Amino acid sequence: MAEQPFKDTDLHQRLVYGDETALAEAYDAYGGLVHRIAGRVTRSPAGAEDVAQEVFAHLWSRPYAFDARRGSLRTWLSMLAHRRAVDWVRGEERHRKAAHADDATLHTIPTQDPPPEDVVMARERSLLLHSALARLPLPQRQVVHLAYFAGRTYRQAAVELGIPEGTAKTRLRTALRTLAEALTDPPDPALAEAPGERGA
Repeated sequence: MAEQPFKDTDLHQRLVYGDETALAEAYDAYGGLVHRIAGRVTRSPAGAEDVAQEVFAHLWSRPYAFDARRGSLRTWLSMLAHRRAVDWVRGEERHRKAAHADDATLHTIPTQDPPPEDVVMARERSLLLHSALARLPLPQRQVVHLAYFAGRTYRQAAVELGIPEGTAKTRLRTALRTLAEALTDPPDPALAEAPGERGA
């Protein structure tokens, strides 16, 4: 385990330089862990999926937030997953309360007060993640599903899907990058309804 800090440092440097293989390696090593932590906190498959997507999108878009000198990548991702999962649960609770309030005032003029900013952000993130995932080509969604829901590595996913390991790794890497880009640079709503170009 003494080699871990050096591995994390190398991985971090490659992420900073935009090396997609580094993201795939991080996901392969810690994807199952992140999803399990998120699942225990949210107690929701959809919530765990949202949180896991956010964690790795955050790692890809803001790799400088991780400091290998202060701890391992495993620990950092675990804490990030737990924090994001707690935020997700709080956002869902506020969303349910808001929904109950809407029911109680169904025949009144809607309040002009905006909802709390964190609730809005949680909803937007959730919608954005689900939308981005839905737009992924089916082959990529299958690999992501196996990795996030079943905790498989890309090698195990390749066996289950009957495809070469390199193909599974490429699909997972491409899917993660697409999801990361969707979070950091949301598409123009006017373009969202255009016919999608779905590749393999």
